[in-house]
Order: sequence, then C-alpha cells, then structure tokens
Amino acid sequence: MYYLHIDCNSYFASCEVATRPELAGRPVVVANENEHGGGVILALNAEAKNVGLKRGIPLFKVRDTLKTNDVAICKVDHKKYRRISNKIMDEVVAQGIVLDFVQYSIDEFFGTLPVDNPDIIRRCVHEIKQLISDSTGIPTGCGCSQTYTLAKCATWFAKHYDGYDGVCVLPPDKRERALSLLAISDVWGIGRQTRRKLEQMGVATALDFTHLPQNRVEQTFNTATLHTYLELCGTPTIQLESHSRRKSIMQSHTFAVMIENRDELSSEVARFAARCAESLRKQGSVCRSVTVFVNTNRYRDDLAQYHNDATAKLNPPTADSPTLIRTAERLLTQLYRPGYQYKRAGVVLTGISGDAGQQLDLFTSENDERRRRLMDVTDKLNRRFGDETVTFG
Repeated sequence: MYYLHIDCNSYFASCEVATRPELAGRPVVVANENEHGGGVILALNAEAKNVGLKRGIPLFKVRDTLKTNDVAICKVDHKKYRRISNKIMDEVVAQGIVLDFVQYSIDEFFGTLPVDNPDIIRRCVHEIKQLISDSTGIPTGCGCSQTYTLAKCATWFAKHYDGYDGVCVLPPDKRERALSLLAISDVWGIGRQTRRKLEQMGVATALDFTHLPQNRVEQTFNTATLHTYLELCGTPTIQLESHSRRKSIMQSHTFAVMIENRDELSSEVARFAARCAESLRKQGSVCRSVTVFVNTNRYRDDLAQYHNDATAKLNPPTADSPTLIRTAERLLTQLYRPGYQYKRAGVVLTGISGDAGQQLDLFTSENDERRRRLMDVTDKLNRRFGDETVTFG
C-alpha cells in the first residue's frame, strides 16, 4: 500500500484563475482589504512571483510593480475557496481509486492506494491529477510513498522538479537518495525550534535525521517528532484522524471596514458561530465551551481602544448551530461597548470531543435527534450547492 498526498498549487490564486478565465497567463495576487482601500498580499501565482512579488507585502509598497506588470488584484473569497476544495474532495471520492480520502486542509488531501507497483501507482495518480484539473481547473502536486510524511516529501519533489510533471512516486529503493536532497526545514512536522535543535546536532537533511539513533531521538524530542523520524525511516506511525480532529475550532475575521453598529457585529459573530458548528459536525465532534472575542484596531492610535473576550460552558456538549449561535450572541452582549470601532471579532470552540457516547443529563430534550437530522440536512445542502446556501436568520 502507498500513501497519497495532494497539494494544490498557489491555491487561492489558482481558484481565481479557474473561475475567471480572463486572468489566465497574467500575474495574479489575492489580497485582503482595509478601510483605506489597501491590503496585504495573501497568495499569488507563479507569474506574480516571477515579477518579484511576495506573500505578506502590503499593496501600497509594490504599487508600481503591480501597475507595470499588469498584475490582477483579487479580493480574498474564502467561500469560493471552500466550495472548490469540497468539489475536489467529492470528485476524487466519486472516482473510486483512492481509499480513506481525507481533506486535511483547504488545499491538501491525503489517501491510500492499495497497490505496490510504482508504475501502476504513477498512472493512477496522473489520472487523479487530471481529474482535479478537468473538474475544477486547479493545478496540483502529488506525492506517493510508504508513509504520510514520505508522501509529503515526494510532493515537494513533484512541485520543485519539472521532470516529474507534478507527480512523484517515492519507492523504498529511492528513499535515501531523495531524503539526502531534502533540507530538514522542508520536512513536514519539523517546526522552527525542532529544526534549530537538530541543526545543532549536525542534522542538515532529512537523511541526516534518519541516521540518528532512535533512542537519542526518543530522549531528546517529543512524541510528534519521534513519529516524524519513524515515518521518514519508512514506518507508518501517524494516525491521520488525530490530525483531522482539531482540539479547537476558530472562525474570525479582520473587517475591511471597521464596525460600530451592534447589530452588524452580532450578524458577523452569528455567522462565525455557524461556521464553527459546521466544522465541528464535519469532524464528528461536539464542544463544551464557546469563546467570543472582539478587538478594535490597535494600529489606530487616534481611536479609542478596547479588547475583550468571554467564555461560556455548555452542558451537555453540542454541535447544534442554533445553540452555539445563541450562546455566542449572549457572550457578545456581555462584551459589546458602544462608541468603539471594532476591527476584528471571532468565535472559538474548545473542549472538543467525539460525538459518539456522549453522556446526556436528566433534562436533555427528546427533540435532540430531530435537531441533529436538521443539522445534517443543512450541511448536505450547503455542501452540494455552496457555503451559506442555507443560513440561520
């Protein structure tokens, strides 16, 4: 069996090009907005990178570059990006080639292929890559190997070496050669602090890491780093379910125009709570607490500043949208202060656990199953016809 990793190239920018054919071949950047009409580059395609643009740069600093190179500036549209990501998921599942297919993030997917022949796998993955391109217009890099981590390494080569044509299959006999060419900083699961510690130990490449004695890794690093080490050595240890079930879920937004009106702010918080609830149900979980936070613009010294948050416990734990929305709005009522211009707000769900086997209290309503079915229908409609097709008034 081989593990498959699919990574969408320049995802936000690719979504814009795929849905707006007139942008094909042009440099494209995706940016947020602020109240002054400016913003920061959040994503960009290869053509935009080739003219010297980089992610994180404020638009006003590169205004001449944008104009000289006819760069298209697209407003970030998370709703569109989620819709296309869900379509990729649905198309690959419907194809029936990939098993245990998981949407790891908005632009990354994992699965397994029950085949051991690298040539057959390569043909299958090319079919999957072509299917995604034909159905959504999104270019991808795909990697296959004996573990999830090695599959991610293979994707790195697929995206950085043109000869692979976007698909790299990494069999056991090629593993050491590949890892010798991969910097330790490019390995999935190696954070900044771990990388520094490894470099102090003389580890520069992924292969150097695998040459460390296992007992030394166990004594020096945490369990997650040990799992990365074992996976690079060819031993599957990562359970992807533990990665996909998040311990906290947050929806927040920095508003393009600051909000002062309480009803408008309440509408945004309700939308965040609904999105959190949907994500909670998607991973088969419930939560025990809800936190709402509000912030003014800390960069505006000329405005009054206010930052605060509030938390409420839930009993029993739930993933019911109306319950979470009502709780979030009650918390906002506690937090809201008139006279301030709010730049950012958000909802955070914590105390997350699996939905199965929840112990209910004496006063749990008999209508809970009906509410659960209602949420299921709502999620299916939104998944089929697009985010927020069905919303709460």
